[in-house]
Amino acid sequence: MEAFSLRTNRLRKKPTNPNNRSKHLLSILAIFFFFLLLFFIFNNSTFFPTSLKTTQCLKLQTLTPHKFLWYAPHSGFSNQLSEFKNALLMAAILNRTLIVPPVLDHHAVVLGSCPKFRVSDPNELRFAVWNHVIELIQSHRYVSVADVIDLSSLVPDSAVQVIDFRYFASLFCDIDVNDFCVKDTKMEDLLLEKLKQCGSLLSGYSGDVDDCVYAVQEDCRTTVWTYQKDGENGSLDSFQPDEQLKKKKKISFVRRRKDVYATLGPHSRADLATILSFGSLFTSPYKGSESYIDIHEAPGDQRIQSLIKRAEFLPFVNEILDAGKAYALHTVKSPFLCAQLRLLDGQFKNHRMATFQGLKQKVDSLKQKESLPVHIFVMTDLPRSNWSGTYLGDLANDPDSFKLFSLSENDNLIKETAKKVVDEGHSLKFGASLNNGVKKDCRKGQILPDILLHVEETVCSCASLGFVGTAGSTIADTIEMMRKKQICSH
Repeated sequence: MEAFSLRTNRLRKKPTNPNNRSKHLLSILAIFFFFLLLFFIFNNSTFFPTSLKTTQCLKLQTLTPHKFLWYAPHSGFSNQLSEFKNALLMAAILNRTLIVPPVLDHHAVVLGSCPKFRVSDPNELRFAVWNHVIELIQSHRYVSVADVIDLSSLVPDSAVQVIDFRYFASLFCDIDVNDFCVKDTKMEDLLLEKLKQCGSLLSGYSGDVDDCVYAVQEDCRTTVWTYQKDGENGSLDSFQPDEQLKKKKKISFVRRRKDVYATLGPHSRADLATILSFGSLFTSPYKGSESYIDIHEAPGDQRIQSLIKRAEFLPFVNEILDAGKAYALHTVKSPFLCAQLRLLDGQFKNHRMATFQGLKQKVDSLKQKESLPVHIFVMTDLPRSNWSGTYLGDLANDPDSFKLFSLSENDNLIKETAKKVVDEGHSLKFGASLNNGVKKDCRKGQILPDILLHVEETVCSCASLGFVGTAGSTIADTIEMMRKKQICSH
């Protein structure tokens, strides 16, 4: 009994001193707040901006009174052009100078699926675009959207102001624009480090920095941008994720319609920033709504209403249009049909038979009405070596009835046109007054851009026997618009 009592006493806890408990709690709180302070210092530039970021922004603000708009284009050229038109509209509404991006490699940057609420984070998307742009500069493959699309009808009347990305980057990153004219693919480490820091800042990874950068975090999962639609600002959009998708993907997004001017315009936090940085600006109709931007008219703002109409169609630069027209007139010569067949990419490879069937119906009709052989210009992603066993192969094997034409990147016409586009350098006119300009010899090492698609689209706009396009293809939509605007007859 005595032994049991001794063991029990040993097992009993000694009474805790209340003062010791308080000291222990204070120590834990002190450590917690110390690490919290470190977190803010290293991760939150809004509260603790670094000297580099402040220097970048001050230089930009000192050299020009303009406020700028940047966005993250992605996917193929047709999608990039669609986003560029939306960017023009946003910049005009918010009275900002649009930073004109380069043409990105096909699918070098992807967004994802808005209807499935599976898209890249805006910060991630912006940083991916920035890094790809630097890669294009390093590899001498940089060609601006303004080098292939004619902006002359938009810019002179000040409906919207634009600046070439290279001029903007030289101001923003405080570097000489001619530093982009590297002799080899390896930039100096100091230049690359500056560009990397600029990209991080512009992408939003550093948060909103003083009055310099405001990174828009709203994307197609949460927002549909509108303009001058009374009573809609803040209201729920008609398209929302269904309950099955919410449970399956474990998402809780709510899509609201927001007036872009009220949200990001005067008197907003965003309006204080010199640079407003969007993610994707791609939109498309979906289930009675728009995936991201629903601005099709502005009856209360004639300046914007006029811009909407003019930006509906933006033609290629004359160098590209002239090449396509010349090919149609001097090579194909006779009246011809254009067939745009997208067969290998994405969803289109699953609808190959339907695509061929649509072409066959049109060709059979022409064969009965037109003199033979019927001339057909073919633009397709299916290599000619793989035509055997397809309807294209059947057409090619019947020279008495059909004469087929096609272009490739190795044709002299394409190479000569690409060289003219580089030599003309349309994009370098936008923002040159804010800089010392780019040296002429900077373009000597430029790799010729891929302008085959643009010349092909121009040829198809001249097809007097009609046009057969691939259902759902944005390339087909572009050609239809060119034909509607009668580009070939201008």
